[in-house]
Amino acid sequence: MATFEIKGGQRLNGDLYPQGAKNEALQVICASLLTEEKVIIRNIPNIRDVNVLMELICDLGVTIKKLASNDFEFCAKDVDIDLLNDPKIQKKTTALRGSILLLGPLLARFGKGVITRPGGDKIGRRRLDTHFCGFEKLGANFSFDETNACFHVEAKRLTGSYMLLDEASVTGTGNILMAAVMAKGVTTIYNAACEPYIQQLCKMLNRMGAKISGTGSNLLTIEGVTELNGCEHALLPDMIEVGSFIGLAAMTGSEITIRNVGYEHLGIIPRSFERLGIHMERRQDDIYIPPHKEYKIETFIDGSIMTFADATWPGLTPDLLSVFLVVAIQATGSVLIHQKMFESRLFFVDKLIDMGARIILCDPHRATVIGLGNKQPLKSTIMISPDIRAGVSLLIAALSAEGVSVIHNVEQIDRGYENIDLRLNKIGASIRRIE
Repeated sequence: MATFEIKGGQRLNGDLYPQGAKNEALQVICASLLTEEKVIIRNIPNIRDVNVLMELICDLGVTIKKLASNDFEFCAKDVDIDLLNDPKIQKKTTALRGSILLLGPLLARFGKGVITRPGGDKIGRRRLDTHFCGFEKLGANFSFDETNACFHVEAKRLTGSYMLLDEASVTGTGNILMAAVMAKGVTTIYNAACEPYIQQLCKMLNRMGAKISGTGSNLLTIEGVTELNGCEHALLPDMIEVGSFIGLAAMTGSEITIRNVGYEHLGIIPRSFERLGIHMERRQDDIYIPPHKEYKIETFIDGSIMTFADATWPGLTPDLLSVFLVVAIQATGSVLIHQKMFESRLFFVDKLIDMGARIILCDPHRATVIGLGNKQPLKSTIMISPDIRAGVSLLIAALSAEGVSVIHNVEQIDRGYENIDLRLNKIGASIRRIE
């Protein structure tokens, strides 16, 4: 288990370049399974979750060729779907939640798929009903092997159908979308997720020959085709990493420019940080954050306490609420963080309280942060990273604290952030990795 040793209180200065979007990468890499032809994907982040997925599809027979540091060519001509029954491969599927995205493409192209219960962050209940209900609507048969904890889907021929998703799940929408592109007839997906990741997947599939309309809305219409072709695709910058860097700059009083952020795809993220009192300047496709001696949280018009709550796109992504919570610790004013989707995502706040933060955990979904106004720094401590987003939030807290902090289990951070210690050290941070 790897550990970060962080000397806090350092002012950072320089440029940061966000990696390719993790959540998009997991979807579009799986989409390469839909064709025998070559698919080139650029700007793939070198992170644990993506690397495990690439190892997994390579084990199934996909040929992967590295073209540049973050650019790869995929060829799924010789896939052996029966290898999914191999215990070694099944073990890999349990290592990340994104492995569930294999089922849609495999069902579309080969008529069947099997996967062991996927893993991922321990942030509360993360049901998979949306995926399998969608597959069943397309005519697939679903079964669950309780003994081996395996999901099975099979269909002689998928047929287009109207469906109303029970939740606007990003992975659920992507999985059903990839299954539907080769179904006979027309599929209509209502209450579809419309995050930039899904928009990018739709654009990629259309370049491969799919016929998808409604991209960017919650109503997708897919006219099935018999086969798909190869294509080239470039990932967007990771908006969660962009948001993490904005929070890092404010919390540490640093002067940072985040380059090539894909600003038009950030939605309300910049405005949400501004409501925390963080000033930033858009410079074409870059974001400049000046040093902050203080930042004051806005209130609502009637003077009541500001609330940040996650919502389906174009609302605020739940993956950034942990960062908002940490950044609010040193703000002037108070804020209520309402994490609606996951009931265990706020349980890392006990370590922040140990560091001197004034946080009231109201219940599993809500926490009130009473800002310190930069009048006293956080104290160093020893902590464990419970998941990707809480992990990077604890890292931000440690970088702003006095003294030397230790974060164990940083493999969780590595799952979503590429060489985060090396990149931050280049602009003045003091992070030592201990293997």
